[in-house]
Amino acid sequence: MTTPLLPEQPTILLAHAAYRLADEYRRRHPDARILEATTPEATQAQVGEADVLVASGFWRNAFAVPGGRLRFVQSVSAGTDQYDREAFRAAGLRLASAQGVNERAVSEHALALLLAITRHVPQAVQDMAAGRWRPMIGDPAIRQDELSGRHMLVVGLGRIGNRVARLASAFDMRVTGLRRSPLRDDDVVSAVIPPDRLLAALPDVDVVVLTCPLTAETDGLIGRDAFAAMKPGAILVNVARGRVVDQDALLAALGSGRLAAAALDVTVEEPLPPSSPLWSLPNVLVTPHTAGETRRYEANVVDLLDDNLARLAAGRDLRNGIV
Repeated sequence: MTTPLLPEQPTILLAHAAYRLADEYRRRHPDARILEATTPEATQAQVGEADVLVASGFWRNAFAVPGGRLRFVQSVSAGTDQYDREAFRAAGLRLASAQGVNERAVSEHALALLLAITRHVPQAVQDMAAGRWRPMIGDPAIRQDELSGRHMLVVGLGRIGNRVARLASAFDMRVTGLRRSPLRDDDVVSAVIPPDRLLAALPDVDVVVLTCPLTAETDGLIGRDAFAAMKPGAILVNVARGRVVDQDALLAALGSGRLAAAALDVTVEEPLPPSSPLWSLPNVLVTPHTAGETRRYEANVVDLLDDNLARLAAGRDLRNGIV
């Protein structure tokens, strides 16, 4: 008889600095064994008492201990580059991502960033704070713009990327996707290109939206060669991971005017240091890795956690299983 991975009533450690995951889980399962942590230190202090860890930024690969009590980690983020797969396998740990939990929030945030840039919303906020009524702009090159008819390239056609494409299509944009597999009948995009065609495609693109995971292939994907290939005046939106973009190359492209603007929800260093030039560039819009925030986040994560705990109990494959 196979030994179950988890006890019948597992102890669950829900760890996040802001999201009230424990409150949501306790509301649904008042008799559950729950631990809660809001700091990395509290997570480390309690992880040895947990069978299940629900976390993301507080994860440390040192928690993957062969023979330890911890058996399952439910990430609360779609990205899983912080988890050492080999350490999980060596420790007999299972891992699932939260892919799909925030696809609506992230895709809507990506479009919000793009609209904010093209409609000069940051400037309007500054003018409002100063009580300044901006006159109409005579020079067409620096006016607000519209999205209709523009060409968007979505790098990474997962759930988020596909929904970005769907939303952009609703604005009458032409959307191309970048992924390894070819165009399918159910794709929203008008065309799909493979990764090795990226540089060839960029001269025809007005907006590049990054929604890909951080992997060995995507680390530094948008670097000097990519910026040099982009159409002058293009816009970059990054809701993926900061390291997908070479930050020095980004600063050079913004400073030279090759890139019209960049909207970044993610950066190489997080939190972004106050000394970073990205804060002060007039053609940059930064949000603090909050694209995934939504009022439904806790409910969405606990839906996924409940499903995966039931799957583990039944010996079935995990939803969004990684290891």
